[in-house]
Amino acid sequence: MITPLDGLAESIGAGTRRSLRKVGEAGGFTGRILLAAPSAVLKFHLIVEQMMLMGVNTIPVVLLTSVFVGTISAWQAHYLFAGVIPSTYLGTAVGKAVFTELGPVLTALVVTGRVGAKLAAELGTMRVTEQMDAMVTLSLDPYRYLLAPRLLAGAVMTPVLTIFSAFFAILSAQLLSQVTMGLYPSAFYHGLRLFFKVTDVEICLVKSFIFGTIIALCGCYFGFMARGGAVGVGEATKRAVVAAMVLILIANLIVVKVIL
Repeated sequence: MITPLDGLAESIGAGTRRSLRKVGEAGGFTGRILLAAPSAVLKFHLIVEQMMLMGVNTIPVVLLTSVFVGTISAWQAHYLFAGVIPSTYLGTAVGKAVFTELGPVLTALVVTGRVGAKLAAELGTMRVTEQMDAMVTLSLDPYRYLLAPRLLAGAVMTPVLTIFSAFFAILSAQLLSQVTMGLYPSAFYHGLRLFFKVTDVEICLVKSFIFGTIIALCGCYFGFMARGGAVGVGEATKRAVVAAMVLILIANLIVVKVIL
């Protein structure tokens, strides 16, 4: 006789086995992409094409987000520190927040919504319509021609987008502090330079590189594994976005604990 406790243990065990199997599949998938990456570099035009689609075309939405990030950071810093510390340190607070946390994390989440979903939907459609099977039939490796260029483009362009995002976030914060708080630009940027460290920029770039890799891998993996027609493509897109966002937050915590 199976008791409720036995059923619970069986369901937990089955879920654990499925999770471990998925982790193993993802690890093998990542390994095959990394092995194909050196040969994919020879097809540089494919990488440039993906850099345009994933990076250059994403700049407008990233810049729009960065403007709100900068203004909200300035408002929150002013609200928290008004009457406690001199307003000169407003630039310090905004710079630290944008470079170390808000810039890379929010940029990665925006890129996930636009690029991660696009990758999963695009590759999932190619999978369910058997275009990838046709490539294999023609002796064309999908890992070399489809997946590795997308991974390389995502890892390269996400740090570039983060740099643009941080620049415009700080600029918008300075303009807001000047217009609404009467803080002179010289005072704002003096506070920004006061506690500025090159390590902050290095942390920002390391995080954004890791986040870009996660976004590209999740989009490629779930798109490549899509099955079941249009419903399967939609499910793969949803899983890619959710998995990328969760992994970005986990990776952010790990990087902070390791570096700081």
